[in-house]
Amino acid sequence: MPEPQGPAVPHAPPRRIFLVVVDETAELDISLRYACYRARNSGGRVALLYVVEPGEVLGFMAVEDIMREERRVEAEQILQRHARIVNQLTGTLPCIYLREGVRSDELLKLIEEEPSISILVLAAGTGPEGPGPLITYLTGKGAARLRIPLTIVPGKLTEEQILAVT
Repeated sequence: MPEPQGPAVPHAPPRRIFLVVVDETAELDISLRYACYRARNSGGRVALLYVVEPGEVLGFMAVEDIMREERRVEAEQILQRHARIVNQLTGTLPCIYLREGVRSDELLKLIEEEPSISILVLAAGTGPEGPGPLITYLTGKGAARLRIPLTIVPGKLTEEQILAVT
């Protein structure tokens, strides 16, 4: 005769992970704050991706290696700076991803490889050139490859506006 089972213990729902692409754009701060507040308010977590894009080919392997290493060190410093902001705003450390390659390709590869990533958060550029190359790509050709929602935050939101919508 089978032994009686106790009540089923419900599994905790998976944590939402909000992915932010770290770059040198002015609107990065907007997408980062939005993701942090959403994560904090929903029990989620923030992930940061920085992609070191390939430099120009010089034909001198030693020089290219030095330049690649310098770009990687700079990327690590940028990620550390933004990780501190995430920690201040959420009370948790972010997941950090550092990749080399073409930004859009590496972003989509990461999303495909990491099932824990739930939402991609990008802020739209505010200049005359449009929302930015990544948003343009992901809302066009790249949309078919996304398996998660894409949140596009207006690039001119104030802190108060971000807090109001998160």
